[in-house]
Amino acid sequence: MSRFLLIVAREIRLAFRQGGGAGLALAFFVLAAVLFPLGVGPEPNMLSRIAGGVVFVTALLATMLSLERLFQADFEDGSLDLLALSPLPLEFVVLGKCVANWLLAGLPLLIAAPMLAILFHMNTEGLPALIAAMLLATPTLSLVGSIGAALTVGARRGGVLLSLLVLPLYVPVLIFAVGAVDAVLQDFTAQPQLLALSGLLLAALALAPWAAAGALRQALE
Repeated sequence: MSRFLLIVAREIRLAFRQGGGAGLALAFFVLAAVLFPLGVGPEPNMLSRIAGGVVFVTALLATMLSLERLFQADFEDGSLDLLALSPLPLEFVVLGKCVANWLLAGLPLLIAAPMLAILFHMNTEGLPALIAAMLLATPTLSLVGSIGAALTVGARRGGVLLSLLVLPLYVPVLIFAVGAVDAVLQDFTAQPQLLALSGLLLAALALAPWAAAGALRQALE
């Protein structure tokens, strides 16, 4: 556990030293969401209907910005070889990187999401469902995205390839997250959608570190 926490702390320190990672994702999240009223108009009823979808789509795209360098920097400077040879299994190294990625990128999005929803005139009754769905969806996005980031390590134009790989896998998360908010706004329960998001998170937690570690071992050979 101490080695795992060291990996998380290392990633956070490197992110703050290099700068731009977490702030870039949050800035993109806010700016992309703010552009929607310019395209669809400022009418409050229209904005309130699309608020949930806008928040989750922009959060999904913002998360993808932080994934490209998840393993690439360590691969380029040789640190990934040392991490693969360390006593800590590579699967736990991947999990530690995903935890750090969520703390740096996912958590700020979670905090900013309710404020953006209010700006879009979302009914306050939908805010608890929005926060719960973001809390379950954002770590799932980081875990699933780690698979794509591992598969594109060392590839030319890896960012484009990463988007093509992970976007189809993000669709179920997006559907259930938006569905949870819409259900509450229509006076239904959001429990089925939140349970589905919980299942996706548990599946990603069980499978993504091993899949990403396998892809990394293949890239290091």
